[in-house]
Amino acid sequence: MCTLRFACFLLLAVSAPLLADDSRHPFTVDDASTLRSAHATAVSPDGKNVLYRVTFGAAKGPDKTEWRLIPAAGGESRKLDFPEAFKPTGFTRDGSALYGLDEVNKAAQLATLPLAPPNTPAAAAATPVPLTALPRGIHFASISPDGSHYAVLGDPRLPDPLDEVHTVIEAAPTSIYVLATDGTGGAWWCPALKDVASIAWSPDDASLAVLSQTPKIGFHYAKSFIDICSAAGAKHVATIDNAADGIGWINGGKGIVFLSTTTQVLTPDHVWTVAASGGAAEDRTPKLDASALQLSVDAKGNAWVFVARGVKGEVDAFRDGALVPLYTWPDGTVGNVVSPEIASAPDVRVVTVSDPQHATNLAVPNGSALKKITSEGDDQLAKVELGEVRAAHWTSKEGIGLEGIVTFPAGYQSGHSYPFLVLPHGGPESNDSLRMDAFTRVIAGMGYVVLQPEYRGSTGYGTEFLNAIYQHFGDRSYRDVDSATDYAIAQGWADPDHLAIFGWSAGGFMTSWTVTQTHRYKAAIEGAGITDWLSFMWTSDVQQFDYDARWPDKDPNAFLVFSAAMHSEGVTTPLLVLHGAADERVPTYQGRELFEVLAARGKTTRMVTYPGSPHFPTVWEQRKDVFREIAAWLAKYNP
Repeated sequence: MCTLRFACFLLLAVSAPLLADDSRHPFTVDDASTLRSAHATAVSPDGKNVLYRVTFGAAKGPDKTEWRLIPAAGGESRKLDFPEAFKPTGFTRDGSALYGLDEVNKAAQLATLPLAPPNTPAAAAATPVPLTALPRGIHFASISPDGSHYAVLGDPRLPDPLDEVHTVIEAAPTSIYVLATDGTGGAWWCPALKDVASIAWSPDDASLAVLSQTPKIGFHYAKSFIDICSAAGAKHVATIDNAADGIGWINGGKGIVFLSTTTQVLTPDHVWTVAASGGAAEDRTPKLDASALQLSVDAKGNAWVFVARGVKGEVDAFRDGALVPLYTWPDGTVGNVVSPEIASAPDVRVVTVSDPQHATNLAVPNGSALKKITSEGDDQLAKVELGEVRAAHWTSKEGIGLEGIVTFPAGYQSGHSYPFLVLPHGGPESNDSLRMDAFTRVIAGMGYVVLQPEYRGSTGYGTEFLNAIYQHFGDRSYRDVDSATDYAIAQGWADPDHLAIFGWSAGGFMTSWTVTQTHRYKAAIEGAGITDWLSFMWTSDVQQFDYDARWPDKDPNAFLVFSAAMHSEGVTTPLLVLHGAADERVPTYQGRELFEVLAARGKTTRMVTYPGSPHFPTVWEQRKDVFREIAAWLAKYNP
């Protein structure tokens, strides 16, 4: 018999694949690494087939991707064999080929790939046909509604001949290049537009709606710009004094729809429109008690919006200036709509669905409901014993109504308290949703009750709740997260003598900050967290003044007040620091600074970095090591 539950977990993680086929075991990191999930990419112009990708991990290396076709009505899927470097985006006009990005001389270029007939041997598969040869490559491509042209986004500059010698730090431009689908007639449209974020073809195929944004470097504010771009030039439509996201044409080409916000935290959360002829943009969802987070507009002008309503996600139609709930998934989340890009195609739609008991898969409308047409991961999960997952609701000591997701270990017995871990999400302008979550499942597999609190600053609860984090991440959000632990103890789920906290990114900040404010946790794990706001604001690779737009050099104390590295003396909780060595989102020195000062003060701490890793490890040998470190730390300090 194992004397430490975590030693048992480590043994199980190694031995689980050797168990009999009919055995069931708690979810481990090995299960996470092999779990298959499906994601919709495109629908063929005849509406009969869906292109989707299946992702899964491996013992070593990055995630693997398998591309497949399945009938839109459901049925047997078939695997597509083409070069790994080719990343399909959609179908060509007649559906006989795919278009997408292919690597040519170390740069991504637009290419097409003929679809091989069923049962074609892999050795006979076609090779991509390049359509562009832009010096710095491209990073996005879109086909026009009539299938006659492509619009691509890329850097229009010539390569720096000293690229292998130095890197010039500057805001890289993104502009629009348009070409015929046979690769001829290519030209840069509207060259004055250099900071393009999103584009959408007009219904008549003659122009593009363009959303541009102020780049990070050289600005301390966020503005968005909407233009209509054609071969003749650009016409300015509107300036938005905030961040924006997504763009599309509605009302037969008379209007433009996009997402934006009135919040200080710069997270687009409402649906806005503006007349294509120009004028004032209007917030069409000013009283939304949820968050509009993703927009897509199909070739027929139908607008679909992914809306987070608490820990559930749904797809709404945007019609007549209002959101109309359309697709939901029982006790789970629905992803955004994918439909044909060619205007003459039938009205076929596919979405992704997920819930805590199943991996992400594809579904299609079936009357007023949705019908799954793939079942990736079901065979694997049939061998795993999963505990219950449900939404939890409580009121904090401040009277704030809060929601979270609680995950119980397999075999949980009501009335018994368990070791407990609170897991604040990253973002922080994000949220947890009811889906298959590998982090929580692996930790619950160690015998823990895990609670993911949706603290103030989370999406899904309206603008006021979202904006409450501005200049208050370290106090309001901290109190919300800590109230989740109070609630778990009050429910009898959590053993008050066996409490732990773990978070990554913004959740890593919350972890490091929490141990400077309370001694109640026996163990803490901080992944890629912000520990010094004063230096972080300028050194992240993306704009971060959505936390606080004051100038750090004018009021440094405003940024130091919530910096864990400035409050290390009173820390008593053993803290494990994990960080990617090549992290540009939260530079590695952030974790190093806190680790060094804790070590110098004689605190119990350990730091592990991952060579070559960005914000979170991309290779599975490192991801598995993250969980080995977590399990060992919890076993030692919260046994």
